Amino acid sequence: MVAYSFNKRFADRIVAGLEPGPLLPGMKRQTIRAPRKRHARPGEELQLYVGMRTLSCRLLGRAICTACVPVTLILGRQPSVIVGGEDGGLAQIITDTPGLNEFAHYDGFSNWADLCGFWADAHPGLLEFRGVLIRWEPRP
Repeated sequence: MVAYSFNKRFADRIVAGLEPGPLLPGMKRQTIRAPRKRHARPGEELQLYVGMRTLSCRLLGRAICTACVPVTLILGRQPSVIVGGEDGGLAQIITDTPGLNEFAHYDGFSNWADLCGFWADAHPGLLEFRGVLIRWEPRP
């Protein structure tokens, strides 16, 4: 089992996304993370928290990992998102505004500009990020 901690601004969207059924507006079922020794693998159970390692730690719920793939965010003048593509897999490249807004929406933001603002606050000066995209579905 792998645990992930989230900013409290995403708590309601994560809880909504743990409801069975299709992904709807206001739901979050993915996260972007920096590379580390061990991320979740498809089929593994995830524990989703707010405030891990603090006195206000709260388990939002459990989910099943459906994907853990490379992701690149290009936040500069010609924004794009590249999902997958390493290890011989095909990459999905998103460059159009509707596609970027949809990607941001799935990650819990209102649109691409909201995502970029969050990243600018958290990582000043960062114009390109390479990490992993972890997706999940509610437990059956």
